Amino acid sequence: MPRAIHLLTTTVLSMCLMVPMTSLANAQSASPAETKAANAPDQKPAFEGQTRAAQPDKMPSLQKTVVADDLPHLWSMEILPDGRMIVAAKEGAMHIVADGKAGPALEGVPEVASAGQGGLLDIALAPDFETSKMIYFSFSEPRESGNGTSVASAKLVENDGKAVLEDTKVIFRQMPTYDGDKHFGSRLAFGPNNELYVTVGERSDKEPRVQAQDLASGLGKVFRIDTDGKAFEGNPFIGQDKALPEIWSYGHRNMQSAAIDGQGRLWTVEHGPKGGDELNLPKAGLNYGWPVITYGIEYSGGAVGEGATAKEGMEQPVYYWDPVIGPSGLAFYDSEAISEWKGSLIIGGLVSQGLVVLKIENDKVVSEGRFPLEARIRDVKIGSDGAVYAVTEERGGGKSQILKLAPDA
Repeated sequence: MPRAIHLLTTTVLSMCLMVPMTSLANAQSASPAETKAANAPDQKPAFEGQTRAAQPDKMPSLQKTVVADDLPHLWSMEILPDGRMIVAAKEGAMHIVADGKAGPALEGVPEVASAGQGGLLDIALAPDFETSKMIYFSFSEPRESGNGTSVASAKLVENDGKAVLEDTKVIFRQMPTYDGDKHFGSRLAFGPNNELYVTVGERSDKEPRVQAQDLASGLGKVFRIDTDGKAFEGNPFIGQDKALPEIWSYGHRNMQSAAIDGQGRLWTVEHGPKGGDELNLPKAGLNYGWPVITYGIEYSGGAVGEGATAKEGMEQPVYYWDPVIGPSGLAFYDSEAISEWKGSLIIGGLVSQGLVVLKIENDKVVSEGRFPLEARIRDVKIGSDGAVYAVTEERGGGKSQILKLAPDA
């Protein structure tokens, strides 16, 4: 539990049940977690349990505490070894949070393109952070004739109570550059062999988004790189003509959720169109379909492409939502502190305004619980004590909070 965090307010919440409705051929007796009408009601899941899973049989009662308030508009957070937090503000500043408040902006953060969905995005501590003090962060980088998602490294140096970033350098750039303000992604996750997974978007517009299918383009991909930004050894497309060697998987839309599970594997959740948010377990060299196949429809109401949800050679999501949850932030829960959630993926919901908790067994979703927080959730992290920390945001900007969820005392 963070030692330097000031507790501001406390309430007790428990997970609530949604309004019952008939399950989609789900053998479990509980009601499905999502009860609103689908945007694409004629689309059918590819297999049982791919959407609208049953609710969990048991739901925890958790205490919600506001541990930091009046923060700038945040996009991400990491918990430092001493319990303080380092946070990224969308407009381009990084802060250390202690005693419930954000400290001064850290020097050494590069300029960001913060219009629209751009800004300072995710932060990841190096696996050897306690000794190296290295951090990695993604951001929408202003470039000639546009912008793009980039990854930088820096050393967090603290002297006489002042923290700065030193030796900041961009180690990886998503290419091509595009003049737009949407679908930058991006999350960073270190695997067990110090491999760094980087998720990015396909820039949203119809012209560039088709490049999610193009191995020569960096749009709509998961990358796997080393800490110098080079293709990680064993990547699936190394040596393949006209393919970027940093690519791990492709055919993705806009991934703002990524986490490593207890087996060292990457899970992602990406924003779909109107309906079609999807959970994936991206595997080396596989094609996840966007925009050729997808669940959901265009925001305009029409079909995406031919309206197909399956095609040979393209992977099905492990799970999808229609209507959407607006996923952002993801954590794998492997603690005994909240026993009901052990073995679950916890997703921050922007649209659903709370946590979405997926119980995973044999790589399938067996239940979906909703923990309402009445706020857009931008990031989720697990503390060393098993508490769940959630970063809130206000639509259109405004202030953020950091919430802590822990079992009742």
